[in-house]
Amino acid sequence: MAEDLIRYSELVERALRGVVRETLRRVAKEGLPGEHHFYITCRTGTGGLVLPPRLAARYPEEITIVIQNQFWDLVIGEEQFDITLTFGGVPEKLRVPFAAITAFFDPAVSFGLHFQAGTASATGAQVPAVTQAAGETPDDGPDDDGPTENVVKLDAFRKA
Repeated sequence: MAEDLIRYSELVERALRGVVRETLRRVAKEGLPGEHHFYITCRTGTGGLVLPPRLAARYPEEITIVIQNQFWDLVIGEEQFDITLTFGGVPEKLRVPFAAITAFFDPAVSFGLHFQAGTASATGAQVPAVTQAAGETPDDGPDDDGPTENVVKLDAFRKA
């Protein structure tokens, strides 16, 4: 097989991250329509990701945030988005680079995007998968103690 000098897997991943970016732009401008809401999973070790220290300590590898009823200051850039969410009743500002996102899921319509961790290889082995898993929804909350209404685990989504 010939070497992929065009790097299609990187182009596909960039395009799919654009779906997340455009979706969030619409929400920032118009609000969440109907029953739509989002679970967004991020690698916490990614450069540019800004989390409050208590969340970074609690979720050292990965965090899933929920954008649903209460969120503020959603600002979308080309490379990241900023948002304020409450965690344990305390509003916290986050900055999430699109490159840190590993999963995006809208349970209202069972639509999801799952991005592979790491960079795409020249062989295309890490092409992101588009998932539309009917009837699958994430767990209701974290497995550990404490109120974190905007953090969940996405085990059900990952099994898709």
